Amino acid sequence: MSDAAHTEMWEKLNLDISAHEGLLEVLGKFYGDIYLSQENRLNGMEYLDFVLSEVHGLRIKEIQDAKATGKKVIGTFCVFVPEELTLAANAIHVGLCSGADAGTDEAEKLVPRNTCALIKSFIGFKLARICPFTESCDLVVGETTCDGKKKAYEAFGKLVPMHVMEVPQTKTTDAKQLFKAEVLRYKEALEELTGVKITVENLRKSISVVNEKRKALQRLSRLRAADPAPISGRDALLINQVSFYDDPERFTQSINTLCDQIEERIAQGGGVVPAGTKRLLLSGCPMAVPNWKLPYVMESSNAVIVGEESCIGSRNVRDLVDDSADTIEGMLDALVDRYMKIDCACFTPNDERMVNVQNMVKDLNADGVVHYALSFCQPYAHEAIKLQDVLSQKGIPMLSVETGYSMEDVEQLKTRVEAFVEMLD
Repeated sequence: MSDAAHTEMWEKLNLDISAHEGLLEVLGKFYGDIYLSQENRLNGMEYLDFVLSEVHGLRIKEIQDAKATGKKVIGTFCVFVPEELTLAANAIHVGLCSGADAGTDEAEKLVPRNTCALIKSFIGFKLARICPFTESCDLVVGETTCDGKKKAYEAFGKLVPMHVMEVPQTKTTDAKQLFKAEVLRYKEALEELTGVKITVENLRKSISVVNEKRKALQRLSRLRAADPAPISGRDALLINQVSFYDDPERFTQSINTLCDQIEERIAQGGGVVPAGTKRLLLSGCPMAVPNWKLPYVMESSNAVIVGEESCIGSRNVRDLVDDSADTIEGMLDALVDRYMKIDCACFTPNDERMVNVQNMVKDLNADGVVHYALSFCQPYAHEAIKLQDVLSQKGIPMLSVETGYSMEDVEQLKTRVEAFVEMLD
């Protein structure tokens, strides 16, 4: 696809072409410094590099071509929105831009300054007109996973067609019934938007597609237990990030091919770092593209990341949907059961997350945990204190970090992470 064709497509989406080109230029350099500079990368990562290089190009063209045939596009910010239902309605399910400072001044006219960077980012990307995914959406689905998002969606809903799902804050029987009602309401909204009836047949197929994608990512996670680490944490994070943008079946095939290469590397005793390199688990808030700052700092500090306990990581792929039901009611119950296992910090109590972090440390042979919370993210800041206490009792070292998207604190972060890694010795 030529540059002129790209530009014409972006103009039709009403992007600010000058600002968008500036964003792509910055991201290209950032990506080169953080990703393409790595040594011992697997050949299979070339596919992910290509996807990222064309994420605003060929992928957007695919989406526009699909829209021309009548398909609808659903944009989301959270793993609580059931992708299975979206696909069953013959719609496209994509994550939206929210991983960099963009349009901050304008966003702060709609939300308070001390709102977390992720929320200001998705509003800023819209106001600055530089996210072609947002501009392609027929519906944006929000969710009430925190007070900041819940209130921000009131303002954001004036900018985009919006549907908000209520996510309960507990996991009681009543809470599960509430979430089932919200899943049903989302199903009805999809059917009305697309004109497609969600049936046993199309829902069974979509459950299989999404389960297979999760299985591929689970396979990748298991392989990262090897020492030396066969893939960098930056590349593994990139894979999880791309899973929110790429065609799910194509993505699954590419990741299984990559895992074949990883298995060959492990069999040959190879890795991206020497055996014995300190192994870190990154835990906490989700990291949307291009939020790569902390992983870069960690892996530039004589350490390697071997797992992500995050929504863009294990939290999104750990559990599959039971595919044994043969009625719509049974399938919806299976969806509800699976999504209510997500151990988001919005839940209270959230003791299962404490257990899941410990299990990941053990399964991936991690030497320590770096807990990441976005500045002003109350749920994860609270849980950092609880998790520190739990891990301390088990003799598992943990470093708690709060930061935003700005690069101003990189040197400070590097000093803290290096000291933590040295302490692990």
